[in-house]
Amino acid sequence: MKITDLKLRFAKHYLFVELYTDAGITGLGEAGNWGFLSSTADAIMKFKPYLIGKDPFNAEDIMQNLYRAVYFRGSVIMSAISAIDIACWDIKGKALGVPVYQLLGGKTRDKIRVYASVMKKSEDLDELAEGYKELQAQGFNAAKIFVNGPIKSKDGFDEFYSGRVESELEKVRVIREAVGPNFDFVLEAHRGMDTPTAVTFGREVEKYRPMVFEDPVTPDNIDTMAQVADKINIPIATGERFTNIREFEMLMDRTAVRYVRPDVCAVGGITATKKIAGMAEAHDVLLIPHNPLGPVSTAACLQICACIPNLGIQELPGFCLNGAEDAMVKEPLKFKDGFMVIPEAPGIGVELADNAEELYPANERGSNVAKRSFDGSVKDW
Repeated sequence: MKITDLKLRFAKHYLFVELYTDAGITGLGEAGNWGFLSSTADAIMKFKPYLIGKDPFNAEDIMQNLYRAVYFRGSVIMSAISAIDIACWDIKGKALGVPVYQLLGGKTRDKIRVYASVMKKSEDLDELAEGYKELQAQGFNAAKIFVNGPIKSKDGFDEFYSGRVESELEKVRVIREAVGPNFDFVLEAHRGMDTPTAVTFGREVEKYRPMVFEDPVTPDNIDTMAQVADKINIPIATGERFTNIREFEMLMDRTAVRYVRPDVCAVGGITATKKIAGMAEAHDVLLIPHNPLGPVSTAACLQICACIPNLGIQELPGFCLNGAEDAMVKEPLKFKDGFMVIPEAPGIGVELADNAEELYPANERGSNVAKRSFDGSVKDW
């Protein structure tokens, strides 16, 4: 089998890749660099001449070649490689008539627990309580809570050290009272705390029993993340920005996390993510695959979750809640009672609708305008 063509498809804020073969099989992938889709598209098209004529079954060799062929690496290149790698695995599964998870060792579970990755922030505590009770009514037993500061500070007190900790604690308290004990929290700091704030908040929020404290500080300095992890008792998760499997190894070697968050569409595809899962297993670390993207990303994540022994939970993006993106694919992925049903179709388990671009016009996320603190200084996002 040989690759004969490559096409790009843009829908909503997603970039999809279709690989065509001389066997009549088409593979589908998705790129993860949502803030720079045009640059990622250029990288994919630069790879196209190399891909034509290659056997898509050789996903490892293709990934290694694209990664090592040129001096430059980074998020744009790795998102391009990731989309191509996922598409190669999709072709292989379809050609052999099995879901991708069967090619990665077979099932280790029958369904995949997910948490609602809520995208809407609110400062209204009553609105927060009602929102999480609604998620619970929909069947979720876990959800993200943003603890990354106010939407816009009025006087600075909610960004000062003590005021910031107090306001974030209050959010968690109100939501815990609303949903009760049988509901897990993923506290999303979104890299928005400094080390002292992260440590104090991490210690004081422990009484509400959060499952995960995600990205309390920026992941750029692994030693800083390790220092926070050493001073609190809540399990830390990070890794969604990483684009190299070696970053994950260094992170785990320093005992900086209890959960790693590889993004299958940004770190090198299914090939790289399965390697990260193996490294994490050896470190007794669990996976929470990052998934802020479209249905192809979700489908690829589910294939990995289905076959690894060390799954923590899977992120289900807020963009797709309540069927908002069901029409983007020919057969929607299925959610039931806090779990995703594992796709059994050959390949990754989804196909884009023929009119996906018309139903969901392209609208790239992100801008060049940074968020700013009460005093006008730039904040991390």
